[in-house]
Amino acid sequence: MASTSSTPLSISSSSILIDAKASRQSAVASPQCVSLPTPPLLLSSLETAPGKPLLIVSRKIARNVMTMATGEAPVAVASTELPEIVKTVQEAWDKVEDKYAVSSVVVAGGVALWGSAGFISAIERLPLIPGVLELAGIGYTGWFAYKNLVFKPDREALIAKIKDTYKEVIGSS
Repeated sequence: MASTSSTPLSISSSSILIDAKASRQSAVASPQCVSLPTPPLLLSSLETAPGKPLLIVSRKIARNVMTMATGEAPVAVASTELPEIVKTVQEAWDKVEDKYAVSSVVVAGGVALWGSAGFISAIERLPLIPGVLELAGIGYTGWFAYKNLVFKPDREALIAKIKDTYKEVIGSS
């Protein structure tokens, strides 16, 4: 038969175990102490007998743990670097001269997005409108595909137009 050995629980110098029946007034009095809640009910045994229903017995384990800050610095603190996109955004924000105007545009854009979402959800609640708009979208998609994507000269013209618009927006550098 194999014997099982249990390893003792190691507790750091800044942790204290508290008896469940002990007074909690000392834990509440100190602002440096943190107490953890008791664990939920645990299933302790399942017993069945022939012809009898399943009997589930549970008991509550009373363990309270309290830790206290000792004021010692941690041994090794890992420094976390900001992601590259955050650095890029910070650099771009530092280059902006009129931060008030940019902030106002961002807030106005957020309000417009919120308002348009409310408007669309209101239209969606109407009984006939969403179906009609869906049919209009399907019809326009079919017309666009026939007009610009089916034949090769039309596709080439569309690609050239997209490239010209891209160059206008980005600019030639």
